[in-house]
Amino acid sequence: QVPLINELESAMHQLYKQRASRLVQRRQDDIKDESSEFSSHSNKALMAPNLDSFGRDRALYQEQVKRRTAEREARRARRRQAREQTGKMADHLEGLSSDDEETSTDITNFNMERDRILKESSKVFEDVLESFYSIDCIKSQFEAWRSKYFASYKDAYIGLCLPKLFNPLIRLQLLIWTPLEGKCRDFETMLWFESLLFYGCEEQEQEKDDADISLLPTIVERVVLPKLTVISENIWDPFSTTQTSRMVAMVQKLVDGYPSVVNAENKNTQMLLKALLLRMRRTLDDDVFMPLYPKNVLENKNSGPYLFFQRQFWSSVKLLGNFLQWCGILSNKTLQELSIDGLLNRYILMAFQNSEYGDDSIKKAQSVIACFPKQWFANLKGDKTISQLENFCRYLVHLADTIYRNSIGCSDVEKRNARENIKQIIKLLASIRALDHAVAVANDHNVKELKILIEGK
Repeated sequence: QVPLINELESAMHQLYKQRASRLVQRRQDDIKDESSEFSSHSNKALMAPNLDSFGRDRALYQEQVKRRTAEREARRARRRQAREQTGKMADHLEGLSSDDEETSTDITNFNMERDRILKESSKVFEDVLESFYSIDCIKSQFEAWRSKYFASYKDAYIGLCLPKLFNPLIRLQLLIWTPLEGKCRDFETMLWFESLLFYGCEEQEQEKDDADISLLPTIVERVVLPKLTVISENIWDPFSTTQTSRMVAMVQKLVDGYPSVVNAENKNTQMLLKALLLRMRRTLDDDVFMPLYPKNVLENKNSGPYLFFQRQFWSSVKLLGNFLQWCGILSNKTLQELSIDGLLNRYILMAFQNSEYGDDSIKKAQSVIACFPKQWFANLKGDKTISQLENFCRYLVHLADTIYRNSIGCSDVEKRNARENIKQIIKLLASIRALDHAVAVANDHNVKELKILIEGK
């Protein structure tokens, strides 16, 4: 029955993959549509190739854009209404929410196909005696052998065979298991795990080389890790904070609970980490987009370009925070390459330089710094921060200088506000251990409370 189980597992993975790909494609289409709509010099004909001389394809394309726009605005309106009802509207920033809403048709089709696969899975062993497919029955037979004839049991290397024997049976139970969903059960509370938890734990003392001791860790290595690898590569959406938090929690649970197999030397662990990194890099390459507009276009804070720009900025900050949830699991070098070089310096800083200088920029800088793991800066020596953050630090220094220049000739209230903003920038620099820049800003702007600002970081 193993080939049939393989087919069912593959079909279920494909079903989840198609749903995830559909949502990612919709997000990409929304960004393309808005970018095209708000670009003053975009050639929209280029967005619709293969136009005939009568413009029929152009009309079809424009109709598709119109439909997608209506659906997009309807989804956003429903989310706004939901936030208003729960009182979360005041502190919400557009771009921070995870848009995983599906149409009723998509939900129905997904559920029908999933139910079909589950129905097929229930028939896998309908013509097989329970003794040959029930984990409890199989386990009890081997337990009896182990208990009565341990020498022959050991000579037959049964402890090494059991993980392979149980593998397809457990995969069948894990058919719809995915830690990305809130209703997903902890695999340690599932029947197969509870059944095998105390296998081989008789009253007599176990031998050190007894393979049965590592039965569950081996199953985690050969069943759970490969399944998580498929989920990471094809189903997980790094833009979803909820999915990322659940995925991080699951991997951390395995690292803490199964250190003998979930470690950097294990091949299945390496494949999982590689899948996570590939998915994150693919998101950087395919899903991140930062529009650039002249500052006079962004002066109207109710205009479409301004709202689109803000949404894309906060969406990128959300992704930065999601990437950095993996701190402690992925290496600092890898995370800094992805989050700082790939996202902050490549996209977010570009948006900073295109924003107005003042309270809004400081608020955004605070949000970016809040994403950074504190342990990155805890053991830094000297007065410099990590090298990848130098561009960000120089932007903050430039922000302080610009705020000061803009306050010249203004009222006393505006000057006091500018000074408070400069102090806030010093605190931000100190919080990432960029003490050389913090001191320079304090000296340039005659800020006397430097020690208090640094110690109060």
